[in-house]
Amino acid sequence: MKKIDYKEIISILMIMAGALIAAFSVACILLPNDAIDYGTAGIAIIVSKLTGLNLSLCVLIIFMPFLIIGGFTLGKRFLIKAVFGSAAYMIGLEVFERVPFVLNTEHFIAVAFGGAILGAGLSLILRLGGCIDGSEILATMIVKKLNEKRGANVSMTGILIAFNACVYIAAFLLINRNSALLSLLVYVVATTIIDHFTDRFEAIKQVTIITKNPEPIIKWIKNDMKKTCTVMNSSGAVAGENKTVICYVTYFELQKIREAVKLLEENSFVTVSTIDEIIR
Repeated sequence: MKKIDYKEIISILMIMAGALIAAFSVACILLPNDAIDYGTAGIAIIVSKLTGLNLSLCVLIIFMPFLIIGGFTLGKRFLIKAVFGSAAYMIGLEVFERVPFVLNTEHFIAVAFGGAILGAGLSLILRLGGCIDGSEILATMIVKKLNEKRGANVSMTGILIAFNACVYIAAFLLINRNSALLSLLVYVVATTIIDHFTDRFEAIKQVTIITKNPEPIIKWIKNDMKKTCTVMNSSGAVAGENKTVICYVTYFELQKIREAVKLLEENSFVTVSTIDEIIR
């Protein structure tokens, strides 16, 4: 009989809670104050405003292709968390759009407050390895392809900024300039909150693994992650002779490598640090 993983269940429940927080911010604060979310959710809101289609349906249609691709590239656990998170987000939008919530304050203050709540919800989702936005999956895929073809470890920052710039230009042209500018404020506030709680999730992550049995981990990194790694001899005052394995991954790949290390060599010692730049 398979043992129930209570940590995983709690993780999924917390991701769903984060998705509901994000949905509340969008439906009850941002949309009533003429602002939109960013990423694929922002695209869904623009489509919904222009066509009159149900917002939850637009989110589902636009996010679904990214969700499927993310499941193939980032693994089964990521897919499960993303499905539960996105389902909670869409249900939350559907419910909160019917809630008579009014924030009696200036648009600027309301949008800044809404962006902070959105950032808090997304931070909770990202810290637990979930995702409710396709732009992050797209950026991860592009980084992965660049790494495979050129051997270049690239930060997701530029890709995400370019994607969201397109969303806000579309909002400026198709909705109105006030909406675009207020939405830009949402992006700045939300990403500031996310960076604070996730240590800049869009940056490159260096994973350092100290272990006595590095072969299974090295093989997994090469075959499953399609990445290279550096292996060095090391010595501990208590543990004695070890091997140190160093590799560079994206934030979503980090969740995958954590699970693999736990499964392949649970006695290993692992640290993760954020890298601003790699010079070749």
